[in-house]
Amino acid sequence: MQSNIQTTESGTGEIKLHLLDYWRVVRVRLPLIILVFLLVVITAGIGTYLTPRQFLSSVTMQVKEDNNKMQIFGMDSGQHYDPRFSTTQFQIIQRKEILYPVIDALKLMQKWDLNSKDIAYLKLRSMLTVSEVRNTDLIQISVLDQDRQEAADLANTIAVEYQKKRIDEQQGWVARSLVQLEDEVNKQRKKTEDLRDEMTRIRLEAKINDLNPESMEDPRMAEENILVADEATVNDMRLKVASLQSKAQQIGLMTDDQIMRSLKTFEMDDATISQILPQYEACVSEEARMLNSGLGPNHPSIKSLDAKKRVYAQQLKNQIAVLRQSLTANLEIAQKSLQAMEQKLSEAKTGQQDAKTNSLHYQQAKNSYLKAKRILESAETRYSTEAMQRTMPQSPATIWEKAEVSDFPAKPKVAQNMIVAVAVGLALGVGMAFLIEYLDTSVKTMHDIETALGYQVLAIIPKDVAVLKDAPSDCPDAEGYRILRTNIEFNRKNPNNNTLTLVSGGPGEGKSTTMNNLAFTFARGGYRTLIVDADLRRPSQHRFFGIENEKGLTDFLTQNIPFEPLVHSTEVENLFFMPSGRLPIDAVGILNSQRMVDLVASTKAAYDIVFFDSPPILGVSDASVIASSVDLTLVVVQHRRFPRAMLIRVKQALANVGANVIGCILNNTDTRSDEYYEYYTSYYSYYQPKQFSEKPSSKQPQIDLVGEKKEKKVAVVDAEAGSTGDY
Repeated sequence: MQSNIQTTESGTGEIKLHLLDYWRVVRVRLPLIILVFLLVVITAGIGTYLTPRQFLSSVTMQVKEDNNKMQIFGMDSGQHYDPRFSTTQFQIIQRKEILYPVIDALKLMQKWDLNSKDIAYLKLRSMLTVSEVRNTDLIQISVLDQDRQEAADLANTIAVEYQKKRIDEQQGWVARSLVQLEDEVNKQRKKTEDLRDEMTRIRLEAKINDLNPESMEDPRMAEENILVADEATVNDMRLKVASLQSKAQQIGLMTDDQIMRSLKTFEMDDATISQILPQYEACVSEEARMLNSGLGPNHPSIKSLDAKKRVYAQQLKNQIAVLRQSLTANLEIAQKSLQAMEQKLSEAKTGQQDAKTNSLHYQQAKNSYLKAKRILESAETRYSTEAMQRTMPQSPATIWEKAEVSDFPAKPKVAQNMIVAVAVGLALGVGMAFLIEYLDTSVKTMHDIETALGYQVLAIIPKDVAVLKDAPSDCPDAEGYRILRTNIEFNRKNPNNNTLTLVSGGPGEGKSTTMNNLAFTFARGGYRTLIVDADLRRPSQHRFFGIENEKGLTDFLTQNIPFEPLVHSTEVENLFFMPSGRLPIDAVGILNSQRMVDLVASTKAAYDIVFFDSPPILGVSDASVIASSVDLTLVVVQHRRFPRAMLIRVKQALANVGANVIGCILNNTDTRSDEYYEYYTSYYSYYQPKQFSEKPSSKQPQIDLVGEKKEKKVAVVDAEAGSTGDY
């Protein structure tokens, strides 16, 4: 078959074939698709037309969260985003607390003639739709109603009632919160006063000197600072005493002259020594100059200078003695001061340790008091803020766009409904077509026949072909039978195999018509042709020729008479016919007899080609008897009629009787809607036979070289194509 060739040659051919298969299913089932499509579209159109017109009105509101709720005692009161806030508000708007006031305000129970408010609520809720404007705080409250004015009134009233509910809820919450907050502030104030009294009592009992009891500063910090300062003073005094002791020791080892010259080194500047020492040194220097100038020791100037020098030396000596005494006195004073300061520091440390032990409870009480005081201050501040905010206008829900009366109905959406109906109709129609095609196990293609039976398809006969003997000579339907005739010639191995029958699995597959037209084609081709109507139960061949079915095959089989008198000539040259005759009541199974064997042998010798018409092979034994008696057997299969399982049974029945099956005929194909066979009808006009003379012959057909051999050449090509399924 062509599909096998394409799928083995290239992958692209396989994809293309599959697409063609889908298109073929659509074309074959096109009436069903159109029917389902029209039913869906008409139903949708009628439903849309009968659906009451409904009008839509919408209110646009901005809804804010209650982020200004009180946080008692100074806790965080910042804004927080709740992702479920909008969804929660959608549900609140649709609850009875909002819709019941709307029902009462608009008197919907009387207007809708309802006795139950709950029923009115359910009806109103079914008309209501709440949605969110994407990426905003805006929501839309929409009402769908048959009354356009009522839709607008309902939407506006619902928005107003929701807004009032939000404002009342917020104000009520603030009022309750203020009362609660005031009570908490009073409790905190009483607690703070109690903690302050307790702190004062502990301080007085422990005799703690707290200069700033209202601050977090620890009163022991001042004492510790004083103690640290005292320790620094004692350390400085110790350094001073050590320095004085070191100076005293060094000065005790030095001479007066060394001391006078080292005063600056010891940082012991003395005004007397600083004043006399230069004068003394000047006298010494002057005395030495004068002695060097040649004056003697007894010179009056020398003696005067010597007297001054001794006076200055005595003064310096006396001042050095005073300096030594002063240094000793300062050392003693510093030592006594250090001793006193150390004693005082020791007493301060001892006192601080005692104070630390006594002030532990006081510090705890002070911390508790100060913490309560801060909470109280925060609560008082919050209370003042909330009291002031209560007087400010509240807007948790703001209406930005009121609902207006709609000029055009929102439902039904005619265009949308029809588009959906068209899409659904097409999808449903195509789906049902493919479902039926999937469930349909009948023979659809030559590949089905060749797969189920293993026989080649010799010809494809179009749907609604005419009876060729009554049709014009140039009828295009004859081309299919000429192809079949040619393929029979090339597939019968022995020219003497000239008796054949056409069998089918069930009735109504066009077997008798196919045989009549095939016999006509053989006769027109110059073959001496005989049709024997062996369908004794339901004979039909005599109707094609307009011959009475009084005598025929049954008479030959039941009586000892020759067959020649029972054969009728027809209006078609070279075509002869033996009717079935009337079947006697007691003559069932007469085909399975020696007389039938003799008839086959006699007609085989007298005619070029002999056709035996037979009943369906399944359920009746006559067809099996005929198939086993004749030389060749053809299987007629009607396109899209019986399931493929019947073909298996036909093949088994023929195999059981040893029939020589040379091929199949696919009959009644719809070439207009099935592209597998579409080109047959278009080729018939091309292959219409030309005018040629047909020479009769008693044994072999006289074939015209100009017409019939050309036809056989074309038939060879078709036969080869038939062997591969390329029809």
